[in-house]
Amino acid sequence: MESYAVGFARPDRRSWGRPVEDTRPWHAVAAHRPPDELDGEVELAVCGAIVQVWGSQHWERVGVGRTACPDCVRITAVVPVLTKTLTTAS
Repeated sequence: MESYAVGFARPDRRSWGRPVEDTRPWHAVAAHRPPDELDGEVELAVCGAIVQVWGSQHWERVGVGRTACPDCVRITAVVPVLTKTLTTAS
């Protein structure tokens, strides 16, 4: 299973009349190095959003929340492996 860091969307443009509000600002970032090393870095999320990594957050926890990016949740979903248990008669 691939490891993911958590990124927070930070809009680079704001309208002074109407502030930008992102209701799902948390994104998954593929962690090719330890998340602590990525902390504070600007990275590309798995959905394509440009985000700043927050190393103190864990995607396993943030990804199940209501403020996580639905595309990141879908892309990083782990499909449970179903196995058939065989039993032998004694």
